[in-house]
Amino acid sequence: MARKKLAKALSLVLAASMLTSCGSAGGNGSDAKSDKGGTEKIKVMIWDRGTAAAGTTQEENPTVDWIREQVKEECNLDVEFVSVPRSGTDDKLNIMMSGGDAPDIVFTYDQNLFTNYAQNGGLADLTEAYAEYGKQIQEISGDIQEMGQVDGKQYAIMKQREASGARHMAYIRKDWLDALGMDIPTTKEELFKCLYAFKEKNPGNVDKVVPWAMGGSTDTARFYLNFVGSYVDVLDDKDGFIYGGADGEYIIFAPGAIEGIRKMNELYNDGIISTDFVTDTTIDLYQQDVTSGRAGFLLGDRTNPTFTNIPVLESTVEGAELVPVNCFDLPDGSYRVPAEPMYGMFVMVPKSSQDKVDAVMKYLNWMVNPDVAENISYTPDHKKTEEGIPVWPTESELAEGQYPGNGSDYNIMNDRYSYWETKEGVVDSLVASNPWEDKEYFENFYDLIYEEGHYVYPTYPAVIESENNYGANVKKMAIEYVYKLICCEPDQFDKVQKDEYNKLVSAGLEKILDERAEWYDANVTK
Repeated sequence: MARKKLAKALSLVLAASMLTSCGSAGGNGSDAKSDKGGTEKIKVMIWDRGTAAAGTTQEENPTVDWIREQVKEECNLDVEFVSVPRSGTDDKLNIMMSGGDAPDIVFTYDQNLFTNYAQNGGLADLTEAYAEYGKQIQEISGDIQEMGQVDGKQYAIMKQREASGARHMAYIRKDWLDALGMDIPTTKEELFKCLYAFKEKNPGNVDKVVPWAMGGSTDTARFYLNFVGSYVDVLDDKDGFIYGGADGEYIIFAPGAIEGIRKMNELYNDGIISTDFVTDTTIDLYQQDVTSGRAGFLLGDRTNPTFTNIPVLESTVEGAELVPVNCFDLPDGSYRVPAEPMYGMFVMVPKSSQDKVDAVMKYLNWMVNPDVAENISYTPDHKKTEEGIPVWPTESELAEGQYPGNGSDYNIMNDRYSYWETKEGVVDSLVASNPWEDKEYFENFYDLIYEEGHYVYPTYPAVIESENNYGANVKKMAIEYVYKLICCEPDQFDKVQKDEYNKLVSAGLEKILDERAEWYDANVTK
């Protein structure tokens, strides 16, 4: 069944594939094929999330078949995928890089890991290959490629995100607010009134009401970062750079932020925040609170796992409405909703694969085409609406076609499909792929995610030595620092804060912040 679908898909996307380019300035795939005598083979890293369809693997499935078929035809390349567990990917990548057995294409979201590899001679120089074989990349996402440079040389090709949208988002039970005669909050003070009303009046009539649901995963600051950051006043460019980091994680150390953590400590001790959130490192309990209807408010990633949990909640609790909300006002009354930059992953070639850089660039240049990227992410035989908007396959459709559960993982170059050019296109896509809510819901979602209070921390192709040395450990310790402060006894807050902060200083925190400031002064302020 899957193979028949694949054959049909190949014929349907022939026109799109002909638009792609693996060659040089002429844009003709045959140019690339004539560069070398035989077919080259490249190995490409792929995340393994454990979502491969029955009877398939991450390395062997219909999506992989389609990629191989197209790349062989267009670029004269043979592609082999090498799976790496998604959890602990960077640790595994370090092992492969140090052992000299990494595939020809590897990637990471960690800028510090990238610059560390580049500075220590671990990466191939892509400068000439990018200039010769990266024409489509230059046209489609050339404005973000500076982030892949170190000392003026191109050591990584940057993946383009679909848009610069809010990294984290808050949601609240509108049906609970309606039952209490309360409006959707637009400020923190209004939010606090809602949360205490949820606790005291339990408008959902549930057992063990959880006014603010939180999880305790230690690999992300999503459960508190926007809230704590809202206690920090308007940032100038320098402070935005110093306290930004890759994910804005250093904002918790900016002036004023400690009061945001102190407020969360108060809410926790008043029974507003999930009592046992620290032990919920897998966030299973957090998701159960949301889907069972016990949670009144949450802060997390903008769609995952919230968009998975909402339809379960609506099927479990009649009339339940979990809506996005922007209520973390700054001291001056404005909003700052930290958003992702347009660049995503750093796509790299190990130094051991220096002789493969031309082949790799042809592959990446082929993949950056929006039509190619769409077919990889959505599957080659995905459906489209009457307006031409691609629709994400359902779990049953993926299983029937034997496609992997996360097809987007194979698309390592470009998440900006054609429909992202307009609000209407994005909203239509959200409606088509999430039938549990109507167009009005997603129009509001779009405004909150992409417009209101939109803020991108200033980013530069900076090499911060102290961050390379200490950053990974400091980031993990910072999350633990916040969790400990949220959960401690109120009269112990200042002592715990001082003790835990001193540990961070010993681990290199202030060296990182100081060096970020020094780099800015030396390279931006002139």
